[in-house]
Amino acid sequence: MNKLGRGQRDKVQQFMSITGASEKVAVQALKASDWQFEGAFDIFYSHSHVKSAADTRHLEELYNRYKDPYADMILVDGITLLCNDLQVDPQDIVMLVVSWHMKAATMCEFSKQEFITGLQSLGIDSMDKLKERIPFMRSELKDEQKFREIYNYAFGWAKEKGQKSLALDTAIGMWQLLFAEKQWPLVDHWCQFLQARHNKAISRDTWSQLLEFARIVDPALSNYDPEGAWPYLIDEFVDYLTEHGIIQKGKLSDWSYKL
Repeated sequence: MNKLGRGQRDKVQQFMSITGASEKVAVQALKASDWQFEGAFDIFYSHSHVKSAADTRHLEELYNRYKDPYADMILVDGITLLCNDLQVDPQDIVMLVVSWHMKAATMCEFSKQEFITGLQSLGIDSMDKLKERIPFMRSELKDEQKFREIYNYAFGWAKEKGQKSLALDTAIGMWQLLFAEKQWPLVDHWCQFLQARHNKAISRDTWSQLLEFARIVDPALSNYDPEGAWPYLIDEFVDYLTEHGIIQKGKLSDWSYKL
C-alpha cells in the first residue's frame, strides 16, 4: 500500500471498513474497477468467495426468528424486530434496498421464499453478514442505474395488493424518501401541488416519468419542452410552479428553497 497515492490509500481504508475485506482484496477490487467504488463493490460482492453457498439451516433459523406466529411469512412485527437487530429505523430507505434485493412483492412483508432465496443470492446466512452488507446497500442508491431500478421497483412494492395505482399519501412518502437521496429541489413543491390540485392515486406512468423529469429537466425548467411527451400531471405541475412564482424567467426563486 506504500506505493499508492494518498487518495488511493483513503479509498482502500474506506473499502475495508465497509466490506470487511483484507487490504490485499480491497486493493485488487479497486484496481480492477479503476478506483471507482461502485465497480469495486460489484466485483467484491459478486466474487465466488462471497457468494459461497449460504447455510440453509442458518437461514431457516433466521427466518423462524422473524416469522409471524400465525402465518408462514414475515409481517410487520417481524420486520420491526429485523430492523432492531440491524440497528436501522424501519423507515430508513435502506430497508427498501433490502426488499429490492430480496425481490419482495409487498411492503412490510417477506414470504419465506423471498427471505431465504434473497439472502442466499447475496451469500448471507447470518445477521452479522447482513449487518455488514448494509453500508454497501446504502451506497447502491448513489449508482444512477441502481437508483432507477430501486425507484421503479418501489412503485409495485408500495402499492396496495390488487391495485394498479399507488395511493397518493404513500406515493408522497416514497418520493420524499427517495428524493432525499437524489436531491431534487422541487420534490416538496411537487408534493404540495399534488395535495392541492390532484388528490388522487398515482399511476405507474406518472411515477416512472417523474424520475425522468427530475433527471432531465433542470430545477429552473430552463430546458423544459412544453411540447414534450410528459404526462399531463407533470405539465400541470410546471404551470403551477409558474403561477405561484416559484419559477421566474427560467430561475428557481431563492425563497422557494425554504418552503
